[in-house]
Amino acid sequence: TIGITCYPDQGGSGVVATELGLHLARHGCEVHFITSSLPFRLRSYIENIFFHEVELPDYPVFRSSPYTLSLATAMQDVAKKFSLDILHVHYAIPHAASAFLAKEMLQPTKLKIITTLHGTDITLVGQEPSFFPMTRFLIEKSDAVTAVSDFLKQETRRVFGVGDDIQVIPNFVDSRVFKPIPNSELRLEFAPHGEKLLLHASNFRKVKNIPAVIDVFNLVSKKSNARLLMVGDGPEMPETKKRVSDLGLAHRVDFLGKEDHLERILPVADVLLLPSLHESFGLVALEAMACGVVPVVTSVGGASEFINDGHNGFLRAPDDVDGMAETIVNIFENDDHRQILSEYARQDATMDFGASCVMRQYLDLYESLL
Repeated sequence: TIGITCYPDQGGSGVVATELGLHLARHGCEVHFITSSLPFRLRSYIENIFFHEVELPDYPVFRSSPYTLSLATAMQDVAKKFSLDILHVHYAIPHAASAFLAKEMLQPTKLKIITTLHGTDITLVGQEPSFFPMTRFLIEKSDAVTAVSDFLKQETRRVFGVGDDIQVIPNFVDSRVFKPIPNSELRLEFAPHGEKLLLHASNFRKVKNIPAVIDVFNLVSKKSNARLLMVGDGPEMPETKKRVSDLGLAHRVDFLGKEDHLERILPVADVLLLPSLHESFGLVALEAMACGVVPVVTSVGGASEFINDGHNGFLRAPDDVDGMAETIVNIFENDDHRQILSEYARQDATMDFGASCVMRQYLDLYESLL
């Protein structure tokens, strides 16, 4: 019996945690999601999966609701009622803190806490002075810690001086869901005149380097009959739309907003562009590869652990706007080469990072703890 806590929105950590729960349920595990709202990939009733919403009190004495404490209480309550064996939290702050408090409230208990590090909880949030000692403490107090890439493990060791025993379990993709869609009618809607399609999907935060996406497409559009699909939403959206308008690109850019069914959108693209300032993994790139889309992704971070530059995609420095644009134009102009890249991308994504392979690693970890 496993409890899972994650951010329920469209960020990579929430996606991975939800998909993990879905696959665990199919393996016969009883899975309890303890989150602030229903994770967006839990669309309907699923056998062996239960949802517990964290109630947030609204008292005038609090400037903001004490989510960490409310979550800890909910975790303790669910763990006690349903005899949880494992509490698996995704993203260290604040979820691992709540799990630690819940376990302390349950003492004596056999409950085990696993913390999965996803990226910005270490590279950004955890390095804030007000969170640094807490993040290090929670890593040390977890019964097991995993990281989604070797890059993230090494970054954790470098920054916090702990984590030698962190286990690297990569993100994964369900190839039954993320797959090519030949002769897609949706593609005809976006590219009625045979345009090439470049796609970017993210939470539109500064780390995603959105200005580079627009600058790259601006160069690509001068040499190719192409359109840009922007999937997602976030704080950088207003400035992004203004820049698109200022460059006279509005008629060639489609803003699709948040998309719950990314598996329907990704296959229409020829190339995915993800020029982030850093990516601890880059799950959307792996999902794109499974759909046969060629990824052009930042070289800073963990993407090199599944993208072999020039073989199944391309790695470029986040400030190399000219290099990214040139690479994309070359892909657009040589369809035979793009098809070869596409086949290698899908093959490598589904063989090495398929759900069943990675699930076995999580199940082995659970069994070893118990």
